[in-house]
Amino acid sequence: MKAKIIRSFAAGIMLASAVSGAVYFFGPSKGEDSQKTKIAQPTDEEMKERLTSDGYIVLTEDEWVAELAAVEAAKQEEAKQAEQETDKKEEQKEQSEEVKEVVVYRTVLNVASGMTSIDVGNALVKGKIIDNAKAFFDEVEKRGLANELRPGTFELDSKMSMDQVINTIF
Repeated sequence: MKAKIIRSFAAGIMLASAVSGAVYFFGPSKGEDSQKTKIAQPTDEEMKERLTSDGYIVLTEDEWVAELAAVEAAKQEEAKQAEQETDKKEEQKEQSEEVKEVVVYRTVLNVASGMTSIDVGNALVKGKIIDNAKAFFDEVEKRGLANELRPGTFELDSKMSMDQVINTIF
């Protein structure tokens, strides 16, 4: 009896497999709906209308190319204007440099005995030969010339460098 039960169980499995296979191969395909309803696609005008109502801007290919060309032309125009402004500024700068006159101050410095390099530095600042008396004094001290000051009369001008002034006086 045992073999009869196993045979009938096996026959049931085979029958179930055959029915499942037939339904799988001969039944409706996956792409088909059982109700066969079709969703209508919106037209181009309906899509444009829906997009514009949502706040989007819809352009054709020609309109888009025209917009890009206009933006590119505006960029080139701005670049030209910026270049022209730069050229104008350079011209104005050159003109103002030509107009500027260089003022040269000349001073006759009388160094008396007993004067220090600080006194000489202050006199040079008053005569507009140097800008800073302290820098003059520090340079003289650095060179070790503080005690080498010569009494006399010296003619100096503002075009002279600090070294030239020191060499003239000391």
